Amino acid sequence: MHLKVVLTKGEDGWYVVTVPALPGCISQGRTINEAKQNIREAVSLYLEPDEDILPGKGERVIEVAV
Repeated sequence: MHLKVVLTKGEDGWYVVTVPALPGCISQGRTINEAKQNIREAVSLYLEPDEDILPGKGERVIEVAV
């Protein structure tokens, strides 16, 4: 999967990375490479299945591959 991210250098010198397609998915790093590695981990955790999902009446939980 390929996602576009936005990389910004913060006032403190750290690089901040956000993923517009994944609201709230954000990370940072001291270098661009560190920021890229950290956002990969953040995306992985963001997309990790939530095993605690309890379906409501008339609903069911299924998995799909992307």
